Amino acid sequence: MQKQFNIKHYAMLLLGAAILSFGLFNIHSQSQITEGGVLGMTLLLNHWFDISPSISGIVLDFTCYFIGWRILGNSFLKNAMFASCCFSLSYRVWEAVGYVIPDLSSHQLIAAVMGAAFVGIGVGIVVREGGASGGDDALALVISKLAKCRISKAYLATDLTVLCLSLSYIPFAKIAYSLVTVMISSFVIDKIQNI
Repeated sequence: MQKQFNIKHYAMLLLGAAILSFGLFNIHSQSQITEGGVLGMTLLLNHWFDISPSISGIVLDFTCYFIGWRILGNSFLKNAMFASCCFSLSYRVWEAVGYVIPDLSSHQLIAAVMGAAFVGIGVGIVVREGGASGGDDALALVISKLAKCRISKAYLATDLTVLCLSLSYIPFAKIAYSLVTVMISSFVIDKIQNI
């Protein structure tokens, strides 16, 4: 019975990571909607300090994972590492397959809402299973636990902070769609985690 439970658990982590990566590849990357959290911070550091996201992303993610491990324990770290690997592998699969959703660049609001749905559902499943698909998730889980607040508020706080900082180099009109995305995805994550 325990083995069956573990298979279901890891299958759910894989499913969540695959849904997330599908949305990021097919919607966010095509429509160029920026992100909050760790991904948004890597873009900010790249713009202002010329630090490559390949370096800052690893440093920020591992820092958040380390904090998550210290606060949330060993099972969190195991789940997070598995989900992160699933995210990377499934993103690579989507790259090999190519875009299956039409380019929504000229329909930014639709892209923002659809992208938020994929992010919210994918991350919601991963978080519900006790994992994280990136540093943002780990940080939001830690903030939620320490501040004793809903996870949606923790995500929104970190995302809004980064998006506000991003206004230093991205026009507000472009950030507005990212605000829509993070507000909707935070809500969806919270609902799925609490199903």
